[in-house]
Amino acid sequence: MVQNAEAHAEEDKKRKETVEARNQADALVHSTEKNLTEYGDKVPEADKTEIETGIEQLKEALKSEDADDIKAKTETLTQASMKLGEAMYKASQESGEEGAPEGGEATDAETPDGDVVDAEFEEVDPEAAASDEKKKDD
Repeated sequence: MVQNAEAHAEEDKKRKETVEARNQADALVHSTEKNLTEYGDKVPEADKTEIETGIEQLKEALKSEDADDIKAKTETLTQASMKLGEAMYKASQESGEEGAPEGGEATDAETPDGDVVDAEFEEVDPEAAASDEKKKDD
């Protein structure tokens, strides 16, 4: 079994590399398509076309098992989608969401209008708490 594993180690390494490249490419396609749908109107038409072309080329590369081609197309789409990221950033700056969490949702520590809610707390001395516990037991 050990000899068999050693004999196929190179194949396994290439297969793993291909799977990782495919996973990364799939994630990039999904997020880019989602962002393009949401923010596509904020990007110049030439950039939008470049991004759409990059998505289609990467989808075609995903049909093959060529890790190098997938990586190259992933890099191309990453470069093209940076323009979309810039547009998303500008849109969030213009709408005043500078410090808002992703999705514009309020966090647990904030109310829906963005105010931070203070909580009351009491510091407890661990030694005093232990002695109080002991007195209760007696």
